[in-house]
Amino acid sequence: MSIESETSDSAVDSHVEEIAAEFGDAITQLPVYQRFAEAKTAVENDEQAQEKIEEFESIREEFMLARQTGQADQEALRELQAAQEELHDLPVMSEYLEVQSELELRLQELNEVVSEQLVVDFGEKAGGCCED
Repeated sequence: MSIESETSDSAVDSHVEEIAAEFGDAITQLPVYQRFAEAKTAVENDEQAQEKIEEFESIREEFMLARQTGQADQEALRELQAAQEELHDLPVMSEYLEVQSELELRLQELNEVVSEQLVVDFGEKAGGCCED
């Protein structure tokens, strides 16, 4: 490969990275992203929500350990589900979950637009965290 070709490849890479940064910045300007950021901050600053999150995570960890050792039972599952329900019933948390879902839908739509141009699932190939 010639030096001219390497320089050209580097310029293309740099341009693509610049466009990707602009794309990311544009996403942060979307109203749904703004609402998500505000809802996330509200959850982070809500003492009751933080306590319920810690409680849920503790119960979830206990349940997962019990499940791995074959000692999880229906009562433990009900306790975990009840803790999750209590957490989700907090107004600040339900708002967060609702707007998070809206944001995920919008990001999926954007993924489809990018993927159409690439003829591959961009989010999946980029290591998307939200795939089951």
